[in-house]
Amino acid sequence: MNRLREKYIKEAIPALMKHFEYKNVHQVPKLEKISINMGVGAATQNKAILDNAVKELTLIAGRKPIITKAKKSISNFKLRTGMPIGCKVTLRGEIMYEFLDRLISIVIPRIRDLRRKTASSESGHAF
Repeated sequence: MNRLREKYIKEAIPALMKHFEYKNVHQVPKLEKISINMGVGAATQNKAILDNAVKELTLIAGRKPIITKAKKSISNFKLRTGMPIGCKVTLRGEIMYEFLDRLISIVIPRIRDLRRKTASSESGHAF
């Protein structure tokens, strides 16, 4: 079992049940899915850009994304209905928890300009 899921089951669920006075475990909020999508506007002119986006999203998510197509034609963007314009992938179960764990513990701390809320800050704002 993933360490984030284990922590959720052993620590978060009992704490939430106590804090919100839930009578049933099924009342506690839980993650069902994580959806990652990437819009590639330049894909209308160059198909290779979309292929690179699919490769990058495959590396990020660990699953092959599906290519999304335009629902409407927009003449200002040189876009026709059915043209490929992006890609998306949906993660569920163990893969979802593994992705979220890596995102929280590895990626977010490395974001340079991320404004973090410290425990000592008194205001309710994160900025």
